[in-house]
Amino acid sequence: MQALELLSPARNKEIGIAAIDCGADAVYIAGPDFGARKAAGNSFEDIAELCTYAHRFGVRIFVTFNTLWREGEEEQAHDQMLRAQEAGADAFIIREPRIAAWDDITVPLHASTQCAIRDAERARYFESLGCGRIILERQLSLEQIRTIRSAVDCELECFVHGALCTGYSGECRLSEYLDGRSADRGECIQACRSLYDLVDGDGRVLVRGKALLSLKDFNLKNRLEELADAGVCSFKVEGRLKNASYVRNVVRDYSLALDALVAKYPDRYRRASFGIVTGGFTPDTAKTFNRGYTELFLDGRRGAWSSKDAPKSMGEAIGTVHAVRRDPGRGMSFDVKPLHRGLELHNGDGFALATADGVTGFRGDVCEGLQVRCRDVPDLREGMTLYRNVSAAFEKILETQVCRREIPVSLSVRVHGKYVIELQARTPDGRELLSPFHADVETAENRERAEAMLREQLGKRSGIYHFSVDALGVETAGGQLPLLSAATINSMRRLVAEDLDGVSSLAPGGQRKRSSLHCGNALPGQADDHLRDHSGPDTEIELMRSRYCVRYELGLCPKHQGAKPPQELFLLNNGRRLALHFDCAACEMTVTAL
Repeated sequence: MQALELLSPARNKEIGIAAIDCGADAVYIAGPDFGARKAAGNSFEDIAELCTYAHRFGVRIFVTFNTLWREGEEEQAHDQMLRAQEAGADAFIIREPRIAAWDDITVPLHASTQCAIRDAERARYFESLGCGRIILERQLSLEQIRTIRSAVDCELECFVHGALCTGYSGECRLSEYLDGRSADRGECIQACRSLYDLVDGDGRVLVRGKALLSLKDFNLKNRLEELADAGVCSFKVEGRLKNASYVRNVVRDYSLALDALVAKYPDRYRRASFGIVTGGFTPDTAKTFNRGYTELFLDGRRGAWSSKDAPKSMGEAIGTVHAVRRDPGRGMSFDVKPLHRGLELHNGDGFALATADGVTGFRGDVCEGLQVRCRDVPDLREGMTLYRNVSAAFEKILETQVCRREIPVSLSVRVHGKYVIELQARTPDGRELLSPFHADVETAENRERAEAMLREQLGKRSGIYHFSVDALGVETAGGQLPLLSAATINSMRRLVAEDLDGVSSLAPGGQRKRSSLHCGNALPGQADDHLRDHSGPDTEIELMRSRYCVRYELGLCPKHQGAKPPQELFLLNNGRRLALHFDCAACEMTVTAL
């Protein structure tokens, strides 16, 4: 039976715990250094606390070591990996192949998406190093995923939600070229979200001030079954810089979707962790940060992938602007003509407009009915489409209606002698515990009432455990029961809960595969790891390669749209000039520095 894993990001320990409570089967998080998000480092003490919490539910913690090292950093990285391993890490997400040669790193290794794995050859290479899992490039089709699946035996992990890199993962040098901050070091400036002019070889401006390299966000919630059928076992949410409300909302949404998939095929799939999620909220990813959603190249076809008009979160379209009233020095007010019935606005809602300069955002200070009062927004005009990118009411729900994760425990109760009470506890992950208690108390005069008391008090929650009594056997003279107080029975239940924490789960865990190749072997098909030195003034440096194509998005594609585009196209930003090239045979675009 295939275990399906929902893998959540965590900027810190608190967000990691929130993800687990909402149904994550695994969490990836960075240590102090060497994670591909420099602003999301964590202490080993926090990682240890997160591991302790996670392991109670069979949730695994993956620590990221997916940056390239500078000279002299290898020893520091090695030391941090040993400390993370000691803290309880269940796997390392790696970029440097040299790690595979360290025998004292015993937890499984996962080849990062930064390893640019988009074909069977590179997948086999990282499997041969000993990686028990490879994390796939996001710009793959289902057919390509199936091809890779047939080529390797290791696990496949696939991103299913969140921000998309425009270039192939691990091979983008745009940030380093423009600002000196390398994505390979976790310092990406997200230059793909910047505004550019598109000009032709004669200097004519074809598009002005658009985020021409910005993609919509990934959303494959409706494609999980096909991905699982293609051989993917881990479904990854992007977002180690996102806040807690984003993680809660997205994780809960995808956890429910995976639960539905498991319920549909109970003999084929199971969740990779255990425990049930109770309480909480109804998720809605339309109300969470997004630039619009796309399934990208999953079907092997092109589509409208660009978010050039809204590189920031636009949210959901809620209506159009009417009856704008400006009061100089005191702000403005306007009415909203809703797109759908039942629209409710709340004080503090965040709104967005698509303008000539990109996205203009603002808060609604006072919202009464469908009227909004706010600061003056010069770009706001009647008839414009209004988006809500922050729902104050939904954010409050996420904050207050928290999910609770519990482990169901079935109890068999046996009363014998005068009086020995044995509680046999079993959990879905295979733990089993027998706890005897001796009760030197009087006999209950009313057996039915005493039995009801036992069932009621034992069948409650203690910590993360939710007990239920499925059998109560009595083997005493006359079938008598002891007269136990509610406080005594509750103490028995709490002691059983404490003892369960000390019993090892029988749920399967990962094991490290050993390397069969020398780690110095060259990576097949990989671009250089850093910007290269070139001689000659006319030499271009490839900064980015992508399936995304500016010509296609603008209706200028000669292959798919029969257009006749200019022979030369360039992107301009703050005086910097980048050349666009198009490999129509491979259906790829490159961005190069002149």
